[in-house]
Amino acid sequence: MSALIATGVNAQGYREILGMQLGDSESEASWSALFTWLKRRGLQGVDLVVSDDPGGLVKAVRVHFQGASWQRCQTHLARNVLDGAPKAVHDELHARVRAIFEAPDLETARMLLEKLVSDYAERAPTAVATLERGFDAATAVLALPAQYRKRLRTNNGVERLNEEIRRRERVIRIFPNRESVIRLLGAVLLELDEQWTTGHRYLEMTAYWQWRAAQATQPAEQKQNT
Repeated sequence: MSALIATGVNAQGYREILGMQLGDSESEASWSALFTWLKRRGLQGVDLVVSDDPGGLVKAVRVHFQGASWQRCQTHLARNVLDGAPKAVHDELHARVRAIFEAPDLETARMLLEKLVSDYAERAPTAVATLERGFDAATAVLALPAQYRKRLRTNNGVERLNEEIRRRERVIRIFPNRESVIRLLGAVLLELDEQWTTGHRYLEMTAYWQWRAAQATQPAEQKQNT
């Protein structure tokens, strides 16, 4: 079975554990059940979802959080790209992919992508195809103000959370029932949630809300200018 866990950054910039459910697998149905439960509890205003690329999760996000952007974890995509490349080009290709992800804007990122495709289409066709397929999702974060991109371009924070959970549950090895899983993992998540919500602010949100307000008025301004 899978423990499906959702975390988030609230309007004040603090991280929270939003909830956990057990599912038979990481399927679209399991993720949909979690998202439905979270929305019934009051979850709203989701602007960006950051994850790796399990197909079930992405499909559920598109159904339950219409209008939200999906940011594919750049670390996972870079790893997938290198897995499809000859070892002889790993170092140089990794540097080129990283330059794309760290581009100052989408236009520059796309220009760097086109140059990479031209340079490696014959030497690493599988890697190039993987990068092209994942490019749009992996660069969604470039629409945000620059100070928010570093922490939102990967799901490394979730990976660290998963490592902490595995460290705690590894000593149990086999759980006798669902209730025992919920008790142990729930206790770990409650402890972490308290640390997050009472500790340092994860993101300073002032610039984000200013950007959001500007985005909301932009179409009207463009229409007026034309």
